[in-house]
Amino acid sequence: MDFIDLAAKRFSARKYTAEKVEPEKLQKILEAGRLAPSACNNQPVKLIVVESDEGLRKLGKASNTFGAPLAIIVCSDLDRCWKRPYDRKSSGDIDASIVTDHLMLQTTELGLGSVWVCSFNPEILRKEFNIPGNFEPVNILIIGYSADETPNPRHFIRKDLNETVIRESF
Repeated sequence: MDFIDLAAKRFSARKYTAEKVEPEKLQKILEAGRLAPSACNNQPVKLIVVESDEGLRKLGKASNTFGAPLAIIVCSDLDRCWKRPYDRKSSGDIDASIVTDHLMLQTTELGLGSVWVCSFNPEILRKEFNIPGNFEPVNILIIGYSADETPNPRHFIRKDLNETVIRESF
């Protein structure tokens, strides 16, 4: 499958079967995240893999898990993030997002479903998963075998390039 086909196939699955994700598939997903680029190659992202019933129950206190058997909490080490010298903007969210995108696309290529979750209570995550103060939980990737029969049609409605691309200047 070429990249455009893979990107078009991906959708936000919000219903999952109880089938566990095989360890070799999880390993491949994690490897895709490891290979993601980061600003100045600082690699400030840490992944918390949650797949036990207890871990998923704890995660459920902070966010919807959509009944999936696996989740990855994507955190950024604020002490390791590159900072833009002009305004001190941190690369943490960007680096974490690139990793999450790699995880998500590898998940799709393996025939699994996923949903990228940003709606969560970070303080509950910090408490339940002992996340140190210098780490920011940026997002959660929920993963499993999708039970969604039909993806939300909204996913397939994309603006034309002429609505999103500006050449040279506004």
